[in-house]
Formats: sequence, C-alpha cells, structure tokens
Amino acid sequence: MRIRLDIAYDGTHFRGWARQPGLRTVQETLESALGRVLGGDPRLVVAGRTDAGVHASGQVAHVDLDEAQDARLLARRPRAGHTSAPEDRVTALAARMTGVVGSYSDVAVTRSAPAAPGFDARFSAVWRRYEYRIADTVTGYDPLERHRTTSVRASLDHEAMDAAARSLIGLHDFAAYCKPREEATTIRTLLEFDWRRDAAGVLVANVKADAFCHSMVRALVGACVAVGEGRLDAEDVVDIRDARDRVPDVKVLAARGLTLTAVGYPADELLAQRAEQTRARRDRE
Repeated sequence: MRIRLDIAYDGTHFRGWARQPGLRTVQETLESALGRVLGGDPRLVVAGRTDAGVHASGQVAHVDLDEAQDARLLARRPRAGHTSAPEDRVTALAARMTGVVGSYSDVAVTRSAPAAPGFDARFSAVWRRYEYRIADTVTGYDPLERHRTTSVRASLDHEAMDAAARSLIGLHDFAAYCKPREEATTIRTLLEFDWRRDAAGVLVANVKADAFCHSMVRALVGACVAVGEGRLDAEDVVDIRDARDRVPDVKVLAARGLTLTAVGYPADELLAQRAEQTRARRDRE
C-alpha cells in the first residue's frame, strides 16, 4: 500500500528534511513516528527536500507499506467516528502520528490518504511553490513572527522588487542563483515570481517553478532585496542570470523567511506518466 502524507513543519529546530547521522531532521522524526505506529522501518519519499531552518505548510511525501505494516494498520480498531474500511484506517493515520509526535510539536501530518495509482510524491510533481517573508523598516520588527520572517534594516522599494522578480520568469539557466552541485542541472522553469505587501506591511514573495536547485529561492530573493535597496537595477538581475556566474551582489538570505506552501500534481490519470517523464529527464541530466 502506498500512502500520501501532507505535512507541515516549523523548520527552526530541524537540520533540514533529509536524515543526517546524529542530527534532528524532519524525515527522521516522521519516520520514527511511523515506525512506532506501524512497525518496521518505513522510509518517506518527499516532494522537495528543504534546508535547515526552512519551513513548510504544504509539503508532500509518500510511504510504501510492506505486508506486515498493512496488516498492522488495518487490524487496529477504528477510532470513534471512523469505519473499519481501509480508506478510513489510512485517514486516521494522521491523527495517530499526532499522538506520537505530540499535539504541540513543530511537525505535523495534516492529512493521510491512499495514494492514487501511479502517484510519486517527488517525480509526479509538476511544480513547487514557496513564500518568502521580509520585514523592513517600513514594517518594523514583530517578535511573534521572528521564526518565519527575515528582517532587513532598510526601507525596500517593493514595486522595483516586483518588476525585477517578474523579469526572471521563464525557462532559463539559473546557475547564477544556485549553489553549485556536481553534475546537477541548473536549468529551471520559473513559473511565477512576484512581491506584495500583506496587511501588516510585510513583504511577501510568491515563487513557483517546476523545480528548484539548491538555494535558488533564497538567492533570487537576495537579488530582489538588492534592487529594493537600490544597490542593483531591475535590469541587473537578468544580466546576472544570463552571465551564469555567482556574484557577491547576490546574497543568499536566511532560511527563516522561507516556507514551502504547495506542491502541484497533474490529474490522477497522468500521475504515472509524469513520474516516468521526470525520472527519464533526471537520468539524462
């Protein structure tokens, strides 16, 4: 049985998503909780690995259960208000994991459901969306938001930042905005990138792409902040991108302001096809 899990977490005290020996990570925490509920050694496949300190409100993962785990899940007496149908047992898994990690934990499985045929949390995804929050001197500092908002000691021109962001949209090589990894492609399709101020005056970036390379969102945000401060012109961010070389003017901003908010998937009948296409492309890369 393959189960889809929708996940949220405050990344402040995690060393990122992926397991690392001796470190607290989101993957290790959730896999340990799954093991306590279902037994065995479950392994999660995630839509997008997040770095240390990065948050998520719309992360997606899947887990494949072996026969013993299937049996253990289906054998448990249903909770009040649930039937003994397999779908209800899977749906109840999210609540059971809350019971393990705790009601006020910094990570939660917000939904659990049987995965549609062909679903792969990583390879079936067609886009990922992030949000980045900045409080400048116009906004002021709110200590209650300190874990998910980066502070910048300047008055930022959000209209100039928005113009710069929109100029980067499209299929391009974003090597100048990525931390290099050996043999990894930096060609991405940036689908949406814009800035707005919310009701509290906080600058909020909306960034959506088919996929992101390492540190890409935080570097793109850093370039826009340089524009907002007047250190770069809006046109400069395109020139930097097209030069494909990292420059000191582009700072990678802090992880605390970044949240993975959503992952998009095609219609159920296209999930397997999408996963096959993505795997083939990654193999060529």
